Amino acid sequence: MFKFSKIISEFKDNKILREHKIKDNNFRKNNYFYVVQYKICRKIYSIQLFLLTLQPHFKVLLILYQGITMIVIKDSKKEEIIKKVCDYWSPLDEKEQALLAQDITVEQFRKNEVIYNELDRPGKMMFLIQGKVKIFKDGVSGRNQIVRVIKPIGIFGYRAYFAKEDYKTTAMAFEASMVAFVPMDIIVELMKRNFNVCQFILQHLAVELGQSDDRTINLTQKHIRGRLAEALLFLRDSYGLEEDDCTLSIYLSREDLANMSNMTTSNAIRTLSTFANEKLIAIDGRKIKLINIEELEDISKKG
Repeated sequence: MFKFSKIISEFKDNKILREHKIKDNNFRKNNYFYVVQYKICRKIYSIQLFLLTLQPHFKVLLILYQGITMIVIKDSKKEEIIKKVCDYWSPLDEKEQALLAQDITVEQFRKNEVIYNELDRPGKMMFLIQGKVKIFKDGVSGRNQIVRVIKPIGIFGYRAYFAKEDYKTTAMAFEASMVAFVPMDIIVELMKRNFNVCQFILQHLAVELGQSDDRTINLTQKHIRGRLAEALLFLRDSYGLEEDDCTLSIYLSREDLANMSNMTTSNAIRTLSTFANEKLIAIDGRKIKLINIEELEDISKKG
């Protein structure tokens, strides 16, 4: 929107034209260009006054336009998300896609915003469309343990439903994230109709169970250096590297990194500094660059 009030105030403050006209009777004869400029300014000033009276109507039209635009964008975004979810479980036929689309909802989450809490009642399967999510459990002395990280497109929040129990963990956004929610009764119906969906979920649960078994052993039997090296490699495998093929594409706080490695924050900071001094990694704030990946893999393997 144009700032009409600002423009009008500028014309009102331009008193030099009127003062010259009053003081100098020969103003029109000797200053033809100035007169023309004065008349133009007066015309524009009149037009601005007229437009000012229409400004409230412009605001209403703008709000209506923005509302319509948001609806179109929202519907378009939802269709795009539905397509991503359907492709994730391809092939779904048209009826199955329509069933999936009839009650899907999409929500945006800010950084560190909780998606679901421990002891909440499960009722929906969650698809991470954009962003990064951590799954953690409250531990002893208020220290959290990150048990899993989710990347797009990843599903989470459904195990407790099949186990017929409340959530045992909490899900939180690492960064600004977009999550799609599908009611579990629709998921169950899809599993009945399409064996591929059923097989996919069973396979996903089996893979997560195997990863949980590995992490349990690693976090309880490895020393601090081995646990931190494994956490860095785990983040590389989960979220990848930036264009330089060295920097982790996720920027974690030292506390989150400690919670992933089952150690205190102070131990995580000291071990990171040790790795940096040994030229295994480079640290720039929350950015971590993996310099010697082979050595990190060796440290992780030996524990």
